[in-house]
Amino acid sequence: MGFAFFQFVNNWVAATDIQREWRIIFNRLSLSIIILGLYITHLLYKQPISFFHQKPNWHTQLKLRGHAIPVFRFWFIGLIVNIAVYIPFIVMQGMEAVKSLLFFALFFSLINAVFEELIWRGPLFSSLLRHTSIPYTLAVTSIGFGLLHLAIGIPFLISLFFSIAGLFYGLVVYKTNSIYPGTLFHFVLNIGMVLSGWILS
Repeated sequence: MGFAFFQFVNNWVAATDIQREWRIIFNRLSLSIIILGLYITHLLYKQPISFFHQKPNWHTQLKLRGHAIPVFRFWFIGLIVNIAVYIPFIVMQGMEAVKSLLFFALFFSLINAVFEELIWRGPLFSSLLRHTSIPYTLAVTSIGFGLLHLAIGIPFLISLFFSIAGLFYGLVVYKTNSIYPGTLFHFVLNIGMVLSGWILS
């Protein structure tokens, strides 16, 4: 129901003459409808709600193909790689374009990162984890994360990339027991997407 109402609001906004930047902001703000739906569902079924709203535990290890890596190193390497990928595209835009996009980049990135993480790595993640396994939880939330982007018109291959990013965010939330590291990563990634010209192209 929350997703259907989210789509209805976005279709209505898309049909208006509002400036493109504001349409994108309204689209991201309307993610709050999905969060509200999740919250109400948890209340109706008297289920505990977790937003993983605590200080991250960086002292855990992530096992990848028999090798253990500290979760902070895993997170930091991912962050640096993503920044490095976007820097050439941002430089190609030129300083004037970057300056003109900076406010929008910060505003959009904050709303998008916080709301998307609250949906996919908040109550939904914690509920699935409580009733199923971690592989199933990671698969459902990661695929759902990609499909949400597909539903708003993002091409399939890019939505698939977002599903992989969702897997990364989910692992970080699971290992740190906190939503904040994934949200910060998501925020930085979104800034790179805006400043490289991808969001408003």
